[in-house]
Amino acid sequence: SRSADPPVEWSESKHIRWKIEIPGRGSSSPVAWGDRLFVLTAIPMGASGAASHDPRGQVRPRDVHRFTILAIDRRTGRVVWERTAREERPREPSMRDGTWASSSAITDGRRVFAFFESSGLYAYDMDGTLIWQKHFGDKNMFGEVGESGSTPVLYGNHLVVVWDHQGASFIVALDASTGQEIWRAERQDIDSWGTPLVVEHDGRAQVVTTGDKRVRSYDLETGRLVWEHDGLDMNPIPSPVAEDGMVFLTAGFRRSTLHAIRLADARGDLAGSTAIAWTLDRDTPYVPSPLLYDGVLYLLKSNAGILSVFDARSGRPHYQRQRLDGLPEVYSSPVGARGRVYITSRDGTTLVIRHGPRFDVLATNTLDDGFDASPALVDNEIYLRGNRYLYC
Repeated sequence: SRSADPPVEWSESKHIRWKIEIPGRGSSSPVAWGDRLFVLTAIPMGASGAASHDPRGQVRPRDVHRFTILAIDRRTGRVVWERTAREERPREPSMRDGTWASSSAITDGRRVFAFFESSGLYAYDMDGTLIWQKHFGDKNMFGEVGESGSTPVLYGNHLVVVWDHQGASFIVALDASTGQEIWRAERQDIDSWGTPLVVEHDGRAQVVTTGDKRVRSYDLETGRLVWEHDGLDMNPIPSPVAEDGMVFLTAGFRRSTLHAIRLADARGDLAGSTAIAWTLDRDTPYVPSPLLYDGVLYLLKSNAGILSVFDARSGRPHYQRQRLDGLPEVYSSPVGARGRVYITSRDGTTLVIRHGPRFDVLATNTLDDGFDASPALVDNEIYLRGNRYLYC
């Protein structure tokens, strides 16, 4: 965030404005607009029809779930409205660490969108009235690892969805006002979870996507392929990041991969071209996305609390393989504001370090929950969505 100044220190008894329990399960990040937060969740229904809550255990995939969006008052934590987009059994099983509400809400202050993959995409106005809905079919994921995680990207009136799975994969741009398709392009990639990124270059917006076979960029208006390069790895999860005319794509499941791409030179097939500014083949993230902050690139190793920090333009390391005490496993992405970087672990600890080329711990904060969702930084607050609670 360019404007937020979140706290450096907190605990269950310090700097908590409010804390509310969120029904069901989800690792979607909280999304803020004005005085509202939006959170997605999937609520399993017990035999009696009441919601059952199991924050960390395996939820039976045959249970009926309520796929739900919550609008929450930022100042009080009060639920302003709640809408069930769909009530059905999830189409795909999920791993123990996964949820059926891992995609984050999207909003432009006029509309808010909730994406539950095989269970549909829903557009509401800011008061919770349904405007339109769209279904793309059923995803088929390898090894029943779960489908949820990639979030559509909203840019102007284009809402872009990447649909990579074991079947016919595609990318599609929708009219955000109506849900009608503007363009669609076939993809050969399977099972990816990265959220697409829209960047502007030479007066044109392009959509950058990850993939196991190829990384690609599409013209936002037409869907035309702008450039492509070698794929990253099986199960690419981290989302691309960009700054100052460069895009960074990473993955780290079976092998570590990073492509640093210079947009000024990126046209067609990038193999052997000057568009590849630098690469990396070790210590890249598996689940967390990188943080790119004023020319400094932060990368976690796989899902571990081991941090490497680079000069983004040159690839020169500032420091590497720095162990983060108290952070054994990390799924959420690092975030930054006011010269600070926040890294939150799955066991409830957030490490606050100084932004820049030297490693300097400012605070270690622990809450009574586990966190897979990435934090949201707004004004003087940090919002942390845990397995059970949402904290301000």
